[in-house]
Amino acid sequence: MPSGLIALLDDVATIAKLAASSLDDVAGAAGKASTKAAGVVIDDTAVTPRYVTGLAPERELPIIGKIAWGSLRNKIAILLPLALLLTAFAPFLITPLLMLGGAYLAFEATEKILEKLLHEHEHEEQLVDAMGDPVELEKMQVKGAIRTDFILSAEIMAIALASLEHLTLVTTAFALIVVAFAITAGVYGVVALIVKLDDIGLHMAQRRGRAIRAFGNGLVHVVPKLLTALATIGTAAMLWVGGGILLHGLEELHLAGPIPHLIHDFAHLISEPLGAFAGLVAWLVNAIGGALVGIVVGSVIVLVVRRLTKHPEELIVD
Repeated sequence: MPSGLIALLDDVATIAKLAASSLDDVAGAAGKASTKAAGVVIDDTAVTPRYVTGLAPERELPIIGKIAWGSLRNKIAILLPLALLLTAFAPFLITPLLMLGGAYLAFEATEKILEKLLHEHEHEEQLVDAMGDPVELEKMQVKGAIRTDFILSAEIMAIALASLEHLTLVTTAFALIVVAFAITAGVYGVVALIVKLDDIGLHMAQRRGRAIRAFGNGLVHVVPKLLTALATIGTAAMLWVGGGILLHGLEELHLAGPIPHLIHDFAHLISEPLGAFAGLVAWLVNAIGGALVGIVVGSVIVLVVRRLTKHPEELIVD
């Protein structure tokens, strides 16, 4: 879980409390919303670094700045008004829309797994490497990153909105603004640090101290593995968050059947004898249960989407 982002939200919450006691609800709601959106935040952090691949090192931070500004614009100018309209006029749609977002998370995670297994991104990466105009490449990367961020931001704001149902419209607006600013700052601050870690390592590797050089060389070798691990964690998080959202939504709509109860009962049965580790094991079992639901739903959607988007000649071959 991205504890740094949640800590950042806690700091924002503290400032809000000092400003006015009526913002206590905003602080609590923002922290709760950010926790619920953790899986999407991890994926957002994991996805963005690939958009600076192949670009000049001196352009990495400016590009991340452009993407962060586009992300904030997505959240504040587009998604926030839509969320408030939904709260004011159609709150009954929040759960179905959240489930739609959960299904999309499951689909996207399953699609990523399939693309990895089938090596479907290799041609795209070769195309990016082949582009000779750095200005056009930068524009393309920024545009693609902001487009992807819009989808992930919509998921974050939907998850946040679902946890704010008990608040007034004004308080909901302030809480969503806090979430938007804090998560954007946290995500792209972490992304900037990750992207520049190898440069930091190279700089340290050129220093005189043996320990500093060793640490710098270690950073240079660790960063690619860190990015790979982060992408894997992000995909897993999308599965368990998406599956969990679907299960919770089905429970609220009384359509879930026995599946959620079976997962909860099994988690309790496994974790109860473990004492201090009971909470962790219970969370892990529930997360795995959510991930299994996510990958089943995601696989069905992937099959349907790929079937519908096949070229006519591929359909004839089948």
